[in-house]
Amino acid sequence: MKAVFKHEVSLYYHSLLAYVFGAFLLEFIGIGAMLYNINRAVANFEYALGTFCIAFVGLVPVLTMRVMAEEKKQKTDQLLSLLPITSTDIVLGKYFAAAIVFVAPMLVACIYPYIFSMYGDVYLPTSYGALVAFIFLGLALIAIGMFISSLTESQGMAAGIGVVVMLFLYYSSSLADNISSTAFNVVVLLILSAILAIVVKKLTNSDAAGLIVLIVCVAALVITYFAAPSALESLLPDLMKKLSPFERFYTFVNGVFDLTGIVYYISIAVFFLFLCVQSWEKKRYNG
Repeated sequence: MKAVFKHEVSLYYHSLLAYVFGAFLLEFIGIGAMLYNINRAVANFEYALGTFCIAFVGLVPVLTMRVMAEEKKQKTDQLLSLLPITSTDIVLGKYFAAAIVFVAPMLVACIYPYIFSMYGDVYLPTSYGALVAFIFLGLALIAIGMFISSLTESQGMAAGIGVVVMLFLYYSSSLADNISSTAFNVVVLLILSAILAIVVKKLTNSDAAGLIVLIVCVAALVITYFAAPSALESLLPDLMKKLSPFERFYTFVNGVFDLTGIVYYISIAVFFLFLCVQSWEKKRYNG
């Protein structure tokens, strides 16, 4: 893992990607700080983070699009598979390298609340609590971006799908408020079940595994429809709100350090890194 980590960090910092990523990230945070903390004299630095966390929609796909896809395109994944390291080591090495590129500029951003506190009243605990949550949110989204990159050989496609997924996660809570039809909810849940079955089939290379997942999901929907039909009306909106990583971040913006939110971000990262490993393993044994 250490060798992969060093190689990936070297690639990031010997190209413009790490510097451009860090510059844009600090620019977005700086604009938010200027609008809220300087122009409006608002003492809450976390508001700047809450407003401009939409920056992740474009920045994360750009950072992660090449991580796995480029290896497949250049066929260097086969060379990595010959090394005396596990697929987990490879995925974690790449993930921690991307995490370094993200965390490095965030360390600079951590100075902002302290500087503002020198010229006014800034409540540092909520500011730094939001910064910690912002970092964990970014790390969770990077894991999602890596998984998307592992599904294709095209960097452009990985970036495009990544932007769409990030946009959906960002606006999922707003979309949930406009969903109230039971029939619509059932159709969307069936589509999501089919997508989940396809992903499982792709990762396991087993038609049976994908079919089992689809049958279980459909059976759960049918049972819910007959046992508690009214529950389906709010099931999809509730899922969209509770599973949205951005929606959970606003709890920190409101001044509450929600430890369950941090655990949730860690769970997202672990889950999608696990899927990355499975995707790499599939490619490794199927050539």
